[in-house]
Amino acid sequence: MRLSSMADYAVVTMSAAARHCGHARVSATQLAEETGLPLPTVQKLVSLLGSAGLLHSIRGVKGGLQLARPAAAISLADIVEAVEGPIALTACVESSRHECALEGSCTVRPHWPIVNEALRGALAEVPLTRLAQIEGAPLKRAQMEHPA
Repeated sequence: MRLSSMADYAVVTMSAAARHCGHARVSATQLAEETGLPLPTVQKLVSLLGSAGLLHSIRGVKGGLQLARPAAAISLADIVEAVEGPIALTACVESSRHECALEGSCTVRPHWPIVNEALRGALAEVPLTRLAQIEGAPLKRAQMEHPA
């Protein structure tokens, strides 16, 4: 399994935003500069991450972006699902998808939800605080517990 570029970029963007946690709010332009991602990509990600309840946008002179909840309460699974939708290795677990020729006789299909939940569980165990670390330097406790 491989993440899409957008999911990967979402992780990079959220990690950069987490490093601002507890400090001044950050703009999409700042996130683009810090991550090296194109501004339109960051703006699209900010919209997706905001819709998923991971980023909060504040308007005005002192506005900007901030994490919607503490970095320690945001997982890799949350970020990936914000961009990709529910985590699943196969499409056959979705009741509306009928793309597999083996669907009617597949004996493995009933087990895919277990596999998908195990994968999601593993990603859910990785907190944003860990992803935001730079070369082993952990975030300060205040940054982990309180968004800006």
